[in-house]
Amino acid sequence: MSPGSKSKILLSIKGLHSRAAFFRFIRIFFHEQGFLEVDTPLRQPVYLPESNIVPIIAEDQFLQTSPELCMKRLLAQGCEKIFQLSHCFRKGERGRLHLEEFQMLEWYRASCDYHQLMVDCENLLHFLLEAMQSYTVSSGVPEGQRIFPDINLESPWQRLTVAEAFARYSPVSLDQALDTASFDEILTEHVEPRLGLRSPTFLCDYPGQLASLARKCPSDQDIAERFELYIQGVELANGFSELTDQNEQRRRFQEEISAIHTTSGRVAAMPERFLQDLGKLGEAAGIAMGVDRLFMLAKGYKNIAGAVTFAPNDFV
Repeated sequence: MSPGSKSKILLSIKGLHSRAAFFRFIRIFFHEQGFLEVDTPLRQPVYLPESNIVPIIAEDQFLQTSPELCMKRLLAQGCEKIFQLSHCFRKGERGRLHLEEFQMLEWYRASCDYHQLMVDCENLLHFLLEAMQSYTVSSGVPEGQRIFPDINLESPWQRLTVAEAFARYSPVSLDQALDTASFDEILTEHVEPRLGLRSPTFLCDYPGQLASLARKCPSDQDIAERFELYIQGVELANGFSELTDQNEQRRRFQEEISAIHTTSGRVAAMPERFLQDLGKLGEAAGIAMGVDRLFMLAKGYKNIAGAVTFAPNDFV
C-alpha cells in the first residue's frame, strides 16, 4: 500500500525511524539556536477563544488547541526564546490535511517582530533538508527518494501580501470578500491552491480585522503583522508579532466569545490570567507550525494520514 493511502496500515518501520529523525533534527535546530524547550499541560481549564476553532472537552477541562496560552505566559515571566513540540486537539478537523489530534511546533522570541520568524522558517527548512538528506543516505533509503520533492527551498522565498494575492487570484476584491464575509472561503478555494507551488510563499500582512492575537502595524492600523507559510498550496504555519495590549486583546476576545455563543451556543470564558500576564510582555513574536503536514511534504506524501504513526482509519 502506498504511503498516505486511505487504507494504509500504520507507519512502516522505516517510516517510524524517518519520523523520529525528523523530530530529532527539529529539536537539534532549536537547541543550536539557543532556544529553551518547554512542555506545558495538554489539559487546561481555559482556552483562548477563537470562533473558528472548537476544543475537545476532557471531563471538566479542555484538551489544548495549541500551547499558545501557556507559552506566552512563560514568555511574560522572562523567557527570551522558547519552543515546544506537542500534541494538539481540534474538534471536527478531518480530511486530507486535517486530523483532530496532530503535532504542533510553536516557538516564541522576545524583542523581535514577525520578520524574524520568516527568517527562522527558512533556516529551519534548510537545516531539515540537509539533515534528512544525510539521514537517508546513512539509513539506506533507496536512491532517488528526495526530501521535499518538487519544491525549491533556495532563498529568498516569495513574500506576497494578502492584498496582492487577492488581486492576482481572487474573483472578487479583498474589500468585497471582507464585506461579504467570504474571505475564508475565497482564500481556501482560489488563493491557497496557487501559493508556494515552486518554492515556499509567505502570505503576509493580513487585514486588520483578521488580526486575532496579532499586533497591528504601527504605521498602518489597517494591516496586521501576521503571515502564513505555504508550500505546494498547503498552509504550514501561522506567525505574527504579538499583540501585548491587554485592553485591545480583551475587546477582541469578547467579540470571539460572542461569536462562539451566537453560532454554536457554547459558553467560552475570558482567559483572565492570560490577560494579566500579557501586560508584562514586551515586544515579541510567535509562530505555530503543523509538523505532521511538514513531514508529509518532506516525504512527498499526499495525505496527512500517511505521515503519522496511527491515523483514525488504523483503528477500524
